[in-house]
Amino acid sequence: MVMTVTTSTGNRVTMYCLGSLTFVPSEAVKDEETHKQVLQRLAETDDFATAIRTWFHLSDDVNVPEADEYVYHAIASVKLSQVQRAVDVGGAKGMHGWYRLEGGDLLPPPPQADIESYISIFLPSTATASALTAFQSNAKRSSIRLRAATYLLSKRYIASDDHPLGNQLIIPKTKKDSKTPLPCNPYFDFWAWSCRNLEWCGPVPISSSLPHNNNGEETQQNENDEKKIILSNPRMSHHILPIFMHHFGCAVPSHESLSLLKLFARGRPIIDMGSGNGYWTFMLRQYLHSLGPSSSSSSSQQKVYAVDNNQSEWRVMWIDDTIIADGVRWLSSPVHKGGKDMVLLLVYPIVGGEGSAAGGKEGGFTRELMKAYKGDTIAVVGTQNGNGYTGFKGVTMDEYMEREWGGEEGWRRVVQVPLPSFAGKDEALFVFQRGEALGGGGAIGEAEGTGKAKKKKKKSGKKKGVEAENKHGKDQGEGKEEEEEEEEEEGADE
Repeated sequence: MVMTVTTSTGNRVTMYCLGSLTFVPSEAVKDEETHKQVLQRLAETDDFATAIRTWFHLSDDVNVPEADEYVYHAIASVKLSQVQRAVDVGGAKGMHGWYRLEGGDLLPPPPQADIESYISIFLPSTATASALTAFQSNAKRSSIRLRAATYLLSKRYIASDDHPLGNQLIIPKTKKDSKTPLPCNPYFDFWAWSCRNLEWCGPVPISSSLPHNNNGEETQQNENDEKKIILSNPRMSHHILPIFMHHFGCAVPSHESLSLLKLFARGRPIIDMGSGNGYWTFMLRQYLHSLGPSSSSSSSQQKVYAVDNNQSEWRVMWIDDTIIADGVRWLSSPVHKGGKDMVLLLVYPIVGGEGSAAGGKEGGFTRELMKAYKGDTIAVVGTQNGNGYTGFKGVTMDEYMEREWGGEEGWRRVVQVPLPSFAGKDEALFVFQRGEALGGGGAIGEAEGTGKAKKKKKKSGKKKGVEAENKHGKDQGEGKEEEEEEEEEEGADE
């Protein structure tokens, strides 16, 4: 949590980052010059330690990372200087061995052009659906890129055809001449560098079985190959990840994911339950308060509550108003009424269970919150490949919701979109809704203008077609005319 300390001059200041008295998140994201210098240093020298120390004001002498004795405890316990040495090693000794053929050896890393194309999927300046299609259509046969693209397309799902919000759920790319600049998202920029440095171009399946799309149909990728490209080790990561976790969080928010959360909230409060160091809360507040009013109320009045039991330690805190409380008790209080008129957000919900640091029953955190929540919209940021890192050991969040809450409870998945994933990982944003949020009683139609959405559908058949193509895992041989236009518009491979 943030601390208030007294400086040598007697001033009382809030410490957001352990080891720095001058780092203030709201000011740091506006410091364009420092941000530019840090990104340039990363691009030219791969000096990750100095970039972190500079961005977070960790020392006057940023050229001596060895002086920093802070130990980052996450998937491993490391110091910043040790992480830099791991970065300097590069891909030696299998350090960048993210992909392999089933039953075979590690594969050589993908070309940088494929890595840049993967990064471009999540840029605000590209439409994610179109960029994903281009990522697949321009891939070479039997390549890592093709395997990753087909896998991501098979997982992506947006219920734009029959949801009251219609094509509003397909987030467009930002306009170059927009008068309202997007909030700075430093985690994304550091993540993009890590993809280039670690030679990562996106997740692939963890097993050899062909991915299936959301209609249960097999996708057409590598169908003639005897061996399939899979993740070399779903539990493998890199020394950089603990630094990212402590300074930013467990998952990278994208422009699409933040825009979707804003859209689903419709001016209602959002509860960031298990908020950790508050990075997602910080970014949501930036998006809600700087990109204009929402449809039903002024964005300046919309709240994002950060609730956490303070179980974990973070080097950096992005907010100073975290509510220290048990999540179920907070929701169930008479004041909050089970979060009935709020959106519940779970970012990387803990698994727990015997032998884990969190303790309790396996999956208990998510199960108990589901029982306590009385609202109609739940968003979950977690893994989508079943590696057991979030929520539950044996099932992904969409599988759990369909099995446990899809019957009489009426919960339905309406969105599953990939997030920028760290090397070796596979994250996504899931959104589930029930009741009036799905159109029952016309509540959303009245708030968002269902008629307008339907009219937009009729006029926007091309965009709808792109989204439908992504949902059904269309193979690389189709839609040539559309692909050529996407290449020109998105510039994914330039």
